[in-house]
Amino acid sequence: MTKIRKITIICLGLTLITPFVKAQQIISKSAHSDMHKQLLANQAKSKDQIRLIEKNTFIDLLDEAEPELDIYTEGWNSKSVNPFKDADVPDSKIIDVTGYAMPCPGRVTSPYGYRARFRRMHKGIDLGIHNNDTIYAAFDGKIRLTAYERKGYGNYVIIRHPNGLETVYGHLNKTLVKPDETVRAGDPIALGGSTGRSTGPHLHFETRFMGYAINPAAIFDFANQTTHTDTYAFSKSTYTQGRNYAPANILAQSESQNPYKAAKSSRSSYRVKKGDTLSSIARSYGLSVTRLRKLNGLGKSSSIRSGQILKLK
Repeated sequence: MTKIRKITIICLGLTLITPFVKAQQIISKSAHSDMHKQLLANQAKSKDQIRLIEKNTFIDLLDEAEPELDIYTEGWNSKSVNPFKDADVPDSKIIDVTGYAMPCPGRVTSPYGYRARFRRMHKGIDLGIHNNDTIYAAFDGKIRLTAYERKGYGNYVIIRHPNGLETVYGHLNKTLVKPDETVRAGDPIALGGSTGRSTGPHLHFETRFMGYAINPAAIFDFANQTTHTDTYAFSKSTYTQGRNYAPANILAQSESQNPYKAAKSSRSSYRVKKGDTLSSIARSYGLSVTRLRKLNGLGKSSSIRSGQILKLK
């Protein structure tokens, strides 16, 4: 092959390759765009993942760990972290918890409550995760604070929601949002991890009303990945108590203990009567309207009629 012919072939090859290279030079969207956040959440798997002990052996130790310092009351500027310190908090408040998303699908590894061993409250619930699992916003809202606390929550995010709640997400490996950014329920906000005071990968999750740390199990049914009901009745006397409206427990509770009517646990369906509404049926059987709609394939604008059979399970 002559030198001139070789040069010609090389030039042709470069001509063919150049457009391909240019086609790969895709200009990314903003580092905090929804697409980029989702890509980060889906692809990030750190080297630590390889060393994880299977079946949550690490996470099962969390209940023995000392609870995190409360960022709302200890070691922080209250103007930044607890803007409700001097607020007049009402004795009771009905809070709309429809339009929710579960922060992660993990099981509860450490519940809310007082730790006698450490003489301190654990003011959230710990949920088992793997390193860099995606963490989601629980409700629509605005990012109020992202920060780092070495002796407590590690990297954490606080979101303020229109329903009056704030949610806290702790021990994050990476945050995907910035203060004042608006998010929707179910948007990726972080990658979970084990930063701060932590014995293994988990999400520390809190639900707050004007600084009061509500037991997240009073709002969310973590076992079934839903909310107990469509509204949560905040009360200064009961906010530390969880709820469980599983059928087996409904019968065991009296009317004074359970704000919803007791129902037969064996029933798997219900025939609609005149005057019934989805809300009244859901309350009677310890369901949220959202859950009842899902069970029966009903949309938000769907209506029910007398004689219609609705699934309860």
